[in-house]
Amino acid sequence: MGLAALLFSTSPVLVRWAAESLSPFEITAGRMLTAGVLILAAAGWTRQTLPPRADWPRFAGFGLVAALHFAFYIASLSYTTIAHSLAITYTAPIFVAFFSWWLLGEGLNRRKWLGTLVAVAGIGALAGFEPAFTRRMLLGDLLALGSAICFGLYSVAGRSQRHRTGLFAYAGTVYALAGLWLLPFALWNFSPDGYTLPAVGSVLALGVLPLGLGHTLYNAALRRTPATQVNLIATQEVTGGILLGMLLLGEMPSLNSVIGALITLLGIALVLF
Repeated sequence: MGLAALLFSTSPVLVRWAAESLSPFEITAGRMLTAGVLILAAAGWTRQTLPPRADWPRFAGFGLVAALHFAFYIASLSYTTIAHSLAITYTAPIFVAFFSWWLLGEGLNRRKWLGTLVAVAGIGALAGFEPAFTRRMLLGDLLALGSAICFGLYSVAGRSQRHRTGLFAYAGTVYALAGLWLLPFALWNFSPDGYTLPAVGSVLALGVLPLGLGHTLYNAALRRTPATQVNLIATQEVTGGILLGMLLLGEMPSLNSVIGALITLLGIALVLF
């Protein structure tokens, strides 16, 4: 999961580069289909069977949740800062904990609930919320909140299938179906002049690095560890994403970012240990 979080951290910068000429729908559909082809090829190579026909309605739902999570997240980066988008998206541990308890019966003791709340508080401090919001930033923040809720459902879905479907077959099917859900919207927003070499390269990199490799590792971790703990480790995408934003996009972190990262690590330690 630590390696997955590192790969996740490349996402905000790659999205920003792709978004210079492509719409959020084109970016999201492109990355989902790229990852779907890649991971389904891995499923074929390892001779994993696809989900049975009776499970396809369920997997269509999983794909829709994944499509909404990634579409909301990518769209949010067009309206708000990397710090805001990541911080709000990673309130997801609260939703993961709730959905895990409600749908999977995986409870948390008081110490782990405290750790979850401390980690989320650290993410808020790390973001360094501004006192005044523009309407544009508010829209971006709301999109990020939608992404967080869908991330919670996506995480629980991945854990629920750990004994039913092989990892590559599960992940590749979900990615591909998410891409198909988004494809009509991508075609509606098709911008032929936007498919420059940097934009296409960024979309392909999004499909291979944070999604094809990162999220498949995330789903692998969900098969071995309760969803809330896995998602809390994933929150360190915030730290990595802000650092890469600083180095590659010039979005400088504040003192809040340093303090927030330390608070988040404390929360994760409370949950894991």
